[in-house]
Amino acid sequence: MLKPLAGYVLIEPAPKETKTASGIYLPESADEKPQEGKVIATGDAIYDHGKEVTSPVKVGDKVVYKKWGGNEVKVEGREMLLIKFEDLMAVVTK
Repeated sequence: MLKPLAGYVLIEPAPKETKTASGIYLPESADEKPQEGKVIATGDAIYDHGKEVTSPVKVGDKVVYKKWGGNEVKVEGREMLLIKFEDLMAVVTK
């Protein structure tokens, strides 16, 4: 497994939707990366201007992140994203 460094979160992106809620199939040209995923691992706290900034999420949280945030990595054959704490936008709650 991959352990993110301080200030980063490892996220497994949600699968891409291939069909709309009404049943219309989307062409591959309409593919847009999901902006939602599940937290797999978190890095340690970082220090910003002397203040400790801890991870705003925990393993297992479903999160929304910035559209162009993160770096793609392959972990055990799965596509994952390494995202900075600051590129996380929300935690999805039920």
